[in-house]
Amino acid sequence: MGKSLIVVAASLTLASVASAQQRRSPDTVIPFKKIGDVVLKQHVYNPPGHKPTDARPAIVFFFGGGWNKGGAGHFSRQAAYFASRGMIAICPEYRVKTVHGTPPSTCVADGKSAMRWVRAHARELGIDPKRIAAGGGSAGGHVAAAAALSKGFDEPGEDTTVSCRPDALVLFNPVFDNGPGGYGHDRVKEYWKDFSPRHNITAAAPPTIVFLGTRDRLIPVGTARAYQIEMRLAGARCDLHLYEGMGHGFFNNARFAETVIEADRFLASLGYLTGEPTMKAPPRSAAPSSTK
Repeated sequence: MGKSLIVVAASLTLASVASAQQRRSPDTVIPFKKIGDVVLKQHVYNPPGHKPTDARPAIVFFFGGGWNKGGAGHFSRQAAYFASRGMIAICPEYRVKTVHGTPPSTCVADGKSAMRWVRAHARELGIDPKRIAAGGGSAGGHVAAAAALSKGFDEPGEDTTVSCRPDALVLFNPVFDNGPGGYGHDRVKEYWKDFSPRHNITAAAPPTIVFLGTRDRLIPVGTARAYQIEMRLAGARCDLHLYEGMGHGFFNNARFAETVIEADRFLASLGYLTGEPTMKAPPRSAAPSSTK
């Protein structure tokens, strides 16, 4: 290859990586659930050259917001990146308190509906139904983990023979302990034993990666370490990455690239991706501590 072609190829690669770090619109938006006058939609990001006849891995990202607020655009940059890597990325809507007046249990019901819809429509979407990961930040991380672990909270009349269980979890400062002293306990105290992912861990828990800042005021490091220990005692994989000095929501700003790269490597270890991450992280004076 001539020198000029090498320069052009390098420029195109950098442009592709840069575009994956920007917010972009989904390729399609599809209604998946109607409750009264409320219609919930899936925001779908397709990879280059996508065909409905594909059988690609997928990842479903749930937005954060304390079960109170938020929108499907919260993970648009992550969705764009993983679509650029060959996955189908989906960002569902779900009902929240400030918009719909709904409790946290409804968020989980909608999350389970979203996962079931993706698996039920996998062939139409070009998805491998056995390689559907879920991710999310904060309360969205809870919704993803609850779809895998929590008991009940199924929408009445829904076909529960279709599994809502993600095959892997990518969790960013997730809410996964709702027991006494845990996040939001006062709002879910009537049903916390079934609602709290930490209290429903079994050997069937999907392989999980967790990202957390050491200065997160909502999710203590001790909770994340305990979750990892309990996952391992159950015989399930749980990788924990701690970021020194970072607070809640750090993954979408100060350490966006680093967390995406680690999530890429985790998914590659499961056979969802091949090759090295295409995103480049800026140099740092200190790397995150990792407890794999």
